Amino acid sequence: MLHVLRAAHVIFGAMWMVRPVQVLIAGCFCGTVAAQVGVTTLGLQVKPVIALDYFEPAVDAELEHLRFRLELQGGIAYGMSVRVGLSRMLSLETGLGQIQRRFRFSATNDTSGYDQSGSFRYVGYELPMALLVYLRLGERTWMNTALGASLDFYPSDAQTILGAGESGVYVFRQNWAQASVLGNIGFEYRTERSGYFYLGATYHRPFTDLAQADAAWSYYGPPAVQRFGTRMALSGTYLTIDLRYYFHEDPEKARLRRERQRRTR
Repeated sequence: MLHVLRAAHVIFGAMWMVRPVQVLIAGCFCGTVAAQVGVTTLGLQVKPVIALDYFEPAVDAELEHLRFRLELQGGIAYGMSVRVGLSRMLSLETGLGQIQRRFRFSATNDTSGYDQSGSFRYVGYELPMALLVYLRLGERTWMNTALGASLDFYPSDAQTILGAGESGVYVFRQNWAQASVLGNIGFEYRTERSGYFYLGATYHRPFTDLAQADAAWSYYGPPAVQRFGTRMALSGTYLTIDLRYYFHEDPEKARLRRERQRRTR
């Protein structure tokens, strides 16, 4: 019992000593973050797609002496980002963007010595919705992390032909609209009047396959024309490096604007 009382005395004593520091930090934290409550911030973003082996960017198929390979080479995503301040630590993040994935398709036939490859782009559009949490690191430096979902749209299919038409692949969408889960983490520097500069990364994973790919190769004889083909499932998982810029929005002007809107109702 005596040891418990001593431990309690030490804990409460330490809490009393750090209390002034806590008050100072909380005051500085609230003074800066509270300015984001109810403020809508508009930004622009560019996100290069990174093809990592960890996410299995390639899919292979073998058919007798024939080998097909379809591999994500990278790509680019860009668009707009919108943040709506919900509380001192939380914001709702949404936007609209386009993503262009770049794939490489190759066909190899060991018997005939055929080896050809080509590239194509697969275009989609994304409508994300995520909950963003802030963590202050310095006077103007912040770290944030977000978790949410995205509704992805794919308007068309894609196709590439190799060589003189002996081989090719036709990629057709699994669905015209798909749901995905996404998460990101990043760091941003907030200037006083020149906006926010953000550097981070986003992980995007669809709940289903991105598309189906029909790969084919034709042998024109002799003695007769023979056609070989197979179907492969294409994954839509990717990782991006995020570069964003958010325009400056004065919290006081936003507050006055909301008050004028209430008066006119």
